[in-house]
Amino acid sequence: MFDDLRPHLVELRKRLGISVGTLIVMFFVMFAYHEPLLNWIVAPLNTALLEVGKISVHAADGMVTTNQVGGAFFVALKVAFFAAILGSLPIILAQLWMFVAPGLYANEKKMLIPFIVGGSGMFFVGVAFAYYVVTPFGFDFLIAFGSFKFTPLINIEDYVGFFTKIMFGFGIAFELPIFAYFLALLGLVDDRQMRDFFKYAVVIIFIVAALLTPPDVLTQLLMAIPLVMLYGISILIVRAVNPAPPLEEETEDTKEDEADETTRLEK
Repeated sequence: MFDDLRPHLVELRKRLGISVGTLIVMFFVMFAYHEPLLNWIVAPLNTALLEVGKISVHAADGMVTTNQVGGAFFVALKVAFFAAILGSLPIILAQLWMFVAPGLYANEKKMLIPFIVGGSGMFFVGVAFAYYVVTPFGFDFLIAFGSFKFTPLINIEDYVGFFTKIMFGFGIAFELPIFAYFLALLGLVDDRQMRDFFKYAVVIIFIVAALLTPPDVLTQLLMAIPLVMLYGISILIVRAVNPAPPLEEETEDTKEDEADETTRLEK
């Protein structure tokens, strides 16, 4: 049994090695540009502090701080690692596809480019949506709440971790149409199954949104509503790729299978 698994383990080690190597190289490249990257990450927070400062005397002195020796250095490492993952994503997706490709049919192996472009593109769309739509509303609400009594002193280490969690959460969530497309392409799901699962999907989406976003209703809705819409788009995509057979045909096929099974048992 181990001999059968050995080629797959060797292939997995190769793909992981390429992915990790790409990530390491990209990390050093991004670390050289950590200052502009950090400025980009902190920009929504600074904007929120300025906006809240206009309406609150306490918030006027709000600032971004660090309470650790070497905190700025560790933040630079986190920022570089975050950017390295984004920059390495196409290569990582390519290695993932190459690992599973030997088990696919010839026509399915040709989907390498759509998988890389679609997967990377939707991830970046999710990150952009989180950055330009969700974080401005979320940070304004969270910082404004209680700012009339307290001066907001935001710890940069906590903020960067908080920020990257939101970005990755939205990036992964926006992969739903791509995931549904390839499941349909492999014949593992059809549009009727997705429609029947819709009510459960809505509950799961709101639970995931609650886990991946700050503890305020506005931000959770800003994640949950697009995800519900993406689920609807995924149903349309699956219908185009692998539509469910008409109920009449399905009933006839079921009856034929039952008749064949009855005949087999009688014999």
